[in-house]
Amino acid sequence: MHRTHTVIDSPYGPLTLVATDGTLSGLYMTEQRHRPAEETFGDRDPDGFDAAAEQLTAYFAGELTHFDLPLRLDGTPFQQSVWQQLLKIPYGRTRTYGDLADALGKPGASRAVGLANGKNPIGVIVPCHRVIGAGGGLTGYGGGLDRKRRLLEFESGTALF
Repeated sequence: MHRTHTVIDSPYGPLTLVATDGTLSGLYMTEQRHRPAEETFGDRDPDGFDAAAEQLTAYFAGELTHFDLPLRLDGTPFQQSVWQQLLKIPYGRTRTYGDLADALGKPGASRAVGLANGKNPIGVIVPCHRVIGAGGGLTGYGGGLDRKRRLLEFESGTALF
C-alpha cells in the first residue's frame, strides 16, 4: 500500500488530500476530529491530485454540485454503507441521522450512523456535513460546527463570504 498526500487551500482552511495506491482515500481539515496522524499520509507529492483539486476548486466557486472522482473508502462494512448513503444526499439538501438509519434498514441505529458519519475519511466530497440532528439542529462535525454551518450555508446560497 503506497500513500501520498498534498495540501490545497480552500475557503475553510487548508485541506489535506491523501491517496492510497493512486486513489483518493482522505480529505482532512486542520484540527479535524479523527484526523489520522500526519505520518500515515505518506510522502508529500502533488502528482495524482489534479482532478480532486480541480473539482474542489469548482465546488468552492459554486460551479460544481456533484463530485465525480474514484474514491477509496476504507472502513467497516457498516461504515461503508453509511458513507454510500452520504453520497446520495443531494447538494444543498440535508438528511437526519434517523433518515440514514432508515435508508439502511436499521431504524433506531441513529447513534451508530452518527459514529460512522464522524469517521468519514473523505470530508466535503463524501458530504457528511449534510447530516443534521432529528430536530433540524447542527450536531457533531469532525471539522467543527462552524465549518459545518458555513458549508451548509454555502450550499444553500446563504453564505456571506
